[in-house]
Amino acid sequence: MASKLWEKSVTVNHDVETYTVGLDREMDMYLARYDVLGSLAHIAMLESIGLLTADELRVLTDELRSIYGVIESGDFKIEDDVEDVHSQVELMLTRKLGDIGKKIHSGRSRNDQVLVDLKLFIRSKIEDVIDAMTGLFSALLEQSNRYKDVLMPGYTHLQVAMPSSFGLWFGAYAESLVDDLTVLKAAYSVVNRNPLGSAAGYGSSFPLDRAMTTRLLGFDSMDYNVVYAQMGRGKVERIVAQALASVAATVAKLAFDACMFNSQNFGFIKLPDQYTTGSSIMPHKKNPDVFELTRAKCNKIQALPYEITLITNNLPSGYFRDLQMVKESFLPAFDSLTDILAMVTRMVSELTVNTDILSDSRYSLMFSVEEVNRLTLEGMPFRDAYKKVGLDIEKGDFKPDCNLAHTHEGSIGNLCNDKIAGLYDEILGSFDFEKFHTAFANLLGRK
Repeated sequence: MASKLWEKSVTVNHDVETYTVGLDREMDMYLARYDVLGSLAHIAMLESIGLLTADELRVLTDELRSIYGVIESGDFKIEDDVEDVHSQVELMLTRKLGDIGKKIHSGRSRNDQVLVDLKLFIRSKIEDVIDAMTGLFSALLEQSNRYKDVLMPGYTHLQVAMPSSFGLWFGAYAESLVDDLTVLKAAYSVVNRNPLGSAAGYGSSFPLDRAMTTRLLGFDSMDYNVVYAQMGRGKVERIVAQALASVAATVAKLAFDACMFNSQNFGFIKLPDQYTTGSSIMPHKKNPDVFELTRAKCNKIQALPYEITLITNNLPSGYFRDLQMVKESFLPAFDSLTDILAMVTRMVSELTVNTDILSDSRYSLMFSVEEVNRLTLEGMPFRDAYKKVGLDIEKGDFKPDCNLAHTHEGSIGNLCNDKIAGLYDEILGSFDFEKFHTAFANLLGRK
């Protein structure tokens, strides 16, 4: 049985071990490759300050790269009697290299080890989310342009209100993703700072070169104050979860609209048959299960910041085991959101639009504002025009004019989709993902 990194002469009670480890082994599988990358940077720094020889660095680097390959192949596992990924990697090194493997922990704690693992993981996963977001953004703008001339009712209070269009409807969700991308950029900036070297939260008497590990891992800067580096655990996850929740909120609203507009009472859109399910008793049913489940999955993600807050909001400075519990909901959330975005992109790309909605007379009154505006342009005071049209409606004399002349920016006749795309591209270009890709390739000897 492997001993714990912290174990001395007393063996911990088995039930206590089971209770405290919890799902950590499963969750740490998300972090395995990043733990190796953090160790590669750390040992390079240790050699630079004389805590490893050049030969020791070489053999440790070779073996860590080998372990990374095992992780990539899917053959890596955390053994049952090993606490976490950090212990597993160190155990594999010592089995292969002997006492040299025990040297990699000099100048760090599992506290800053998991901090750097989490930040490296989050940074990569934000890129995955943005790739998936970009696919949905493009699909929404494509549909907006395709159906820009198809009118539909706009609603306030779920009452027919004013003319809208599918160009506006699809484009609105695209622009919402622009704001979500802005929030993700802020979260990414918080993540992209190096905590390595803060050790247990109070630094080290070793002359650690934190600027070196910052550079080797492709961070923009470091978390300078070692106490704050540790205090950032939980806070970083909450900030990132809020950014994920922002994306999820956009998609959840889109899913609700799609379910409603697909129903027979609306009939505005038609979902592809292959993305609907049937009823066990009603042979006519085509249920929008994908969008319904999307709504629920997105709502779970929107709950995540509050869950993290409730776990962490009554903790003082310093490390506490409570923080371990954040992993269980937080780490899987990225894959959940990317899966949601991929599925919704397919749905949006393939749904079709009813181009003849306005032939139904129930939507005639949505042109009442157009008539008020026409009379106002002819010189009638707006309030008088409003009253006249209202009285005509009451008497049943209102005759809608369906010809629209909306020309201002962002309106039915001037969607500004090119401007929306430009905003998205500008924010997207501010993420320097290539910086950490290059750093990782250098650490792994692949460049």
